[in-house]
Amino acid sequence: MERENVDQSSAGTQLAEKVGTYRFADFVVRVSSLHDDVHELCREYRCEDAPTFAVESSQAEIEREREASLRTDELEGRKPRSHSDGYLETLVVYRAISERLPSYDAFLFHGSAVAVDGAAYLFTAKSGTGKSTHTRLWRELFGERALMVNDDKPLIRVAADGSASVVGTPWDGKHHLSSNVEVPLQALCILERSESNTIRAISKAEALPMLLQQVYRPSDPLAMQKTLALLDRLNVKLFRLGCRPEIDAAKLSYRVMSEGA
Repeated sequence: MERENVDQSSAGTQLAEKVGTYRFADFVVRVSSLHDDVHELCREYRCEDAPTFAVESSQAEIEREREASLRTDELEGRKPRSHSDGYLETLVVYRAISERLPSYDAFLFHGSAVAVDGAAYLFTAKSGTGKSTHTRLWRELFGERALMVNDDKPLIRVAADGSASVVGTPWDGKHHLSSNVEVPLQALCILERSESNTIRAISKAEALPMLLQQVYRPSDPLAMQKTLALLDRLNVKLFRLGCRPEIDAAKLSYRVMSEGA
């Protein structure tokens, strides 16, 4: 899906604008880009429906993503990584979509979401803590009963009564684990490494600092205000899990988190 609407990049190269329409749950997004990467990434979500809203990218935004990536590498003590414009544009697009979602009672969240028997369980933690390892253990434990919703950046939709659902997106982490589905959210769990496997229910007040770290925070003040209102409205069971990377941790977390499902 391309049209010959030519954009002039900062480097002076003419690029034909790429256009595609994609469905994430009830959100239909028209994406206009300079490169093909984002359309290849989103190919399983392609649709022909009328868009809910549209986003587009520019070379200037791509360059800002490059600068942000280099700053992050520097802060984390890594060797600077080199990313293609096409890859960086996929980040530009997901940010543009995320800026619009609060208006539709949804937000992007950093976590790993797995569904078992039609109920979703969302694990969040600081990068490198082991949330993807834990949901992998769930898939090993439950086999065909388990479905990976998204391993990195799912959407959360919050209903008027505070109940929520998790929505798959193609921004799904280095292992590219996701499904184009929307599943009711049974519980959200903050995961931590521990020498033993323990889990306990926690309050919204205890969970809030991590939720604020892991939610996408829009740059627009009104969108950020709506995001905070959605977090306040969110009414799902919350847990804190300390665990080892072993199957017994998956058994424990499922047994406790699934109660009342």
